[in-house]
Amino acid sequence: MKKNVLKVISYLLVAVLASLVTMATVTYLNPDDSKLDQLEGLILERFIGEADQTAMEDAAADAMVSALGDRWSYYIPASEYEAYREQTNNAYVGIGITIQAAEDGSGFSVVAVTPDGPAQEAGVQVDDLLVQVEDQDVRGMTMADVRNLVRGEEETLVNLTFLRNGQTVSLSVERRQLQTTVASAQMLTGNIGLVTIENFDTRCAEETIAAIEELLEQGAEKLIFDVRGNPGGYARELVKVLDYLLPEGELFRTVDYAGKEHVDYSDENCLKVPMAVLVNGDSYSAAEFFAAALREYGVASVVGEQTCGKGYFQNTYQLSDGSAVGLSVGKYYTPKGENLAGVGITPDVSVPVDEQTAAGIYYGTLPPEDDPQLQAALKVLTDR
Repeated sequence: MKKNVLKVISYLLVAVLASLVTMATVTYLNPDDSKLDQLEGLILERFIGEADQTAMEDAAADAMVSALGDRWSYYIPASEYEAYREQTNNAYVGIGITIQAAEDGSGFSVVAVTPDGPAQEAGVQVDDLLVQVEDQDVRGMTMADVRNLVRGEEETLVNLTFLRNGQTVSLSVERRQLQTTVASAQMLTGNIGLVTIENFDTRCAEETIAAIEELLEQGAEKLIFDVRGNPGGYARELVKVLDYLLPEGELFRTVDYAGKEHVDYSDENCLKVPMAVLVNGDSYSAAEFFAAALREYGVASVVGEQTCGKGYFQNTYQLSDGSAVGLSVGKYYTPKGENLAGVGITPDVSVPVDEQTAAGIYYGTLPPEDDPQLQAALKVLTDR
């Protein structure tokens, strides 16, 4: 009995001491700080291991945005913000190649070389297999890791090692400021012009309108717009293109988080030629809105695959440490008042493709005659 009493007393003493320790810890934390500030301070002060404060804050910020349950809002670490700005500006410091990871892990295949770019000048060729950057073996690395190794300060050299037809080829390539081609023109059969729009970011309207006018000067009587794989971009660029193409009327309506409404209109000038728009599951935001607007005005048929259904627009806010958040702050509506969120665009002519064909479309390596979606759009315009 006495032993049991002593045992109970000892348990009580342990519990009291533990409570005192816990109470001392809680008292130590500043009650005016937020929970996240308290937790970060506690970890940095008391954690027995090494704590990377930047990594902790990036993870916490990313988790906060992810907890919204909105697939369109995103967090950008400070280390990636410059790359984000380059992407939206359609300009970057690089060497001018597009690579794709080989399926067998043997390296990264060059699928495109920018004409007149530094890589082409140095002798890089399509189908070269990149295996080393600055004597570092890139096999097994991620695409982002390789990109970061290749990129660097403007007017510096990067040493690359390729495999070409079983032979090792080492090349030194200068890094330069390059502009991404946003819109390109190609004349097809039957006086039908093809305008490929990569995104709706900086210079989209300027290059798209220039491509259209180039084709019209060549005798194009009908137009196909290819926005497959187009991730969207700026509303101002989208509106400029739509205003050029469409007659007088409402183009683009937005309603923000505060209920404030904004409407863009087209003037009476327009382009009076039959059109078609190519879309797929990677046509996002401004790209699917572009297709919807042309169809709703009755000037274009939509061909391809169901689009993703993005009906929110985001504003990007830079934070104090150089990181940023892209936050969904409003909805946009088509000329007929439709919101595409979770719905997307159903093509007038549905043309599904297999993975190999989809990859050829994505990388721009598929000849027009082998592209079933493009051929379907040609048929639509030829029959029209």
